[in-house]
Amino acid sequence: MHRHLLRTVMAISVAVGIGIADAGSAAYPERPVRIVAASAPGGGTDIIARLLANKLSEVLKQQAIVDNRAGGGGQIATDTVAKAAPDGYTLLVQGNGISYTTYLYKKLPFDVKRDVVAVTMVGSQPFVLAVHPSVPATSIAELVQLAKAKPGELRFSSGGIGGSSHLGTELLRYRAGVDMLHVPYKGTGPGVTAILNREVHLGMAGVGTVLPHSQGGKLRALAVTGAKRSPAAPDLPTIAENGLPGYAYDVWYGLFAPANTPRDVLARINAAATEALRDPETVKRFAAAGVDVMGGGVEESNRYLRTEMATWEKVIREAGIRAD
Repeated sequence: MHRHLLRTVMAISVAVGIGIADAGSAAYPERPVRIVAASAPGGGTDIIARLLANKLSEVLKQQAIVDNRAGGGGQIATDTVAKAAPDGYTLLVQGNGISYTTYLYKKLPFDVKRDVVAVTMVGSQPFVLAVHPSVPATSIAELVQLAKAKPGELRFSSGGIGGSSHLGTELLRYRAGVDMLHVPYKGTGPGVTAILNREVHLGMAGVGTVLPHSQGGKLRALAVTGAKRSPAAPDLPTIAENGLPGYAYDVWYGLFAPANTPRDVLARINAAATEALRDPETVKRFAAAGVDVMGGGVEESNRYLRTEMATWEKVIREAGIRAD
């Protein structure tokens, strides 16, 4: 009898516990959600974070507040979220740098695989590879040929060591088997200005940054870096089409949470983000920023992250890229 009573009490306790857990999950979120953006205000990641936050606030019926934490190639923002309480109230919007930071720096205050979980992929956009008009190359094939003829002489700019434009050009250098000199600047804008001023020969930047200069004849846009042509520049071929088969580099952005965030909370955030990303007006605003919406479930997004990390680990090791 006592055993039967004990089993009954335990069953009731488990049932009550489950009920409480379900009630807590159903109530999420009960207060504003902080979205840490790995970018200064006005940067690409900041724009993505704010577009997403605006719609998430409507879907979640709680304010989604963007908190800019720039610096360290995304390290500061990622560390902030990695160390936050795993309750769904502190999230991270970070670019694809999160997939290669681990391999660029000898010491990090966090471990991406251990401390962070992907909630969903948000969107992606290609860069444009551009050269100064004085460079005798009108295609990627000609640029590669020129770089091979003059090893170490061509200089390329970037928005900083370990940044997206740096790694995109390093990937091209690695795939093409050429030697070019990297000249880092403090931001993508100064990197583009360096090409305009002939301080360097070439570099990568967003479609919206490069096109006004190329249309004005101050830069020569050779190709977009993505796997497909950009709707914002449909006449520009991809690098793969233009002389380097197999090359594809899209700058993607993801929504992340601290590891150990409860699965039901992750599912709730994923569902809200999915609804936000499917909203026609949101899609339109992303497109205006040159970004294609991605999306995806939690498991799918984490597989994507792991695949990207494995790819960059190999590239960074074989190319000998270091940020410290």
